[in-house]
Amino acid sequence: MTDFELVEKINKLKKEKNAIILAHCYQNPEIDEVADYVGDSLGLSRLASKTDAEIIVFAGVYFMAETAKILSPNKKVLLPNRNSGCNMADMINLKQVREFKEKNPGVPLVCYVNSSAEVKAECDICCTSANAVDIVKSLGEKKVLFAPDCYLGSFVAKSLPDIEIISYPGFCPTHLRIIPDEIVKMKIMYKDAKILVHPECHQEVVKLADFTGSTTQIMQYCANSNAKSFIIATEKGVVDRLRRDFPDKEFILASDKLVCHNMKWNTLEDIYNSLLYGQYEVDVEEKIRLKALKSIQRMIEAK
Repeated sequence: MTDFELVEKINKLKKEKNAIILAHCYQNPEIDEVADYVGDSLGLSRLASKTDAEIIVFAGVYFMAETAKILSPNKKVLLPNRNSGCNMADMINLKQVREFKEKNPGVPLVCYVNSSAEVKAECDICCTSANAVDIVKSLGEKKVLFAPDCYLGSFVAKSLPDIEIISYPGFCPTHLRIIPDEIVKMKIMYKDAKILVHPECHQEVVKLADFTGSTTQIMQYCANSNAKSFIIATEKGVVDRLRRDFPDKEFILASDKLVCHNMKWNTLEDIYNSLLYGQYEVDVEEKIRLKALKSIQRMIEAK
């Protein structure tokens, strides 16, 4: 089938099965043709929990679909491609997070949403890349554990110098592919461009940024800025969407290595098969779900 035919069939199946499709902004942009919502992982899951849909198809990676299931236990959650995992999330499992806590008894653990349900269930509170600094600050503690991304942990530590951040040694391989020299060269080539960087990047890259923020915050910055040229240091899918949505502005991907291949697994055909055959369903054990939900709710309620 052509993409046009697939889009028609997917939209028909969505209505028949009372389903919604969520697409993370790192997905290939053609997925947007059938998506009901496009955005970051937690924001998408929260939107899905408020709809009347019976089925959620999450075009993203496994931990995102798990998060949707945590927030929407009575809905069927489908991951279109079972190979869509997250290298960072896979760097810490239940045994490792418990060992991390045991080495630092009594210290609260802040867990990045880019983690499995089991890991979320072991933490005190979750955070996103957008609110990590505020969440850590809200605890009112002098020492905090942070997992699994040590580079986001470093960003938080620099922002909150009075708090000792002990980070688990996880990382995002995609964001670490960008090196400071590439940003410097780009800035020479595009003198008027604003440099926008994701906090999962190395701190030496963050130091060169005009703005550091989550994917959603980067996209909002571009939408609201009077600048006409931007160097973007995050996954290529963000640049694809910015170029499509703001054709009057220039968006330069900081490095052609900024591609998360796990995020590109999902195709329109996968989404069609997922809806047609109900594959691949994601479930979370209720005991784990309730504990993970508590850490997410605490984040949402944090002031």
